[in-house]
Amino acid sequence: MNHIKKMFLVDDDDTFIYISQKIIAKTELVQEINTFENGLTALSFFKANKDNKTLLPELLFLDLSMPVMDGWEFLDEFEKINIENKKDITIYICSSSISPNDLIRTKKYDTVKDFIIKPITQEKFSQIVAGI
Repeated sequence: MNHIKKMFLVDDDDTFIYISQKIIAKTELVQEINTFENGLTALSFFKANKDNKTLLPELLFLDLSMPVMDGWEFLDEFEKINIENKKDITIYICSSSISPNDLIRTKKYDTVKDFIIKPITQEKFSQIVAGI
């Protein structure tokens, strides 16, 4: 089974973050989880550390609906950042949205692997990691 050294959760919902961290920890598939409360703080981190691969995640779960900078705005800006081996960062939209329009819009981003409807389960997370 694959293991993830570092993953990011970008979401403004403290409850989702807390529960997701507990569920992910139980899988024992991730060494380190970093959290960001909105797209802007995550984007700032990527811009500041784009040349330091050891600080960047292998996996990123991104919410769509957040204050300051939502997931769509994050994706638009993230695609502009010149990160070496950007293809090594796997992004999943992790949202409570069930809108077909969001799913269709997600497919327009080369950087997004898939769309997950919240909440995340141990089984689903294990499948995601196995597919990386």
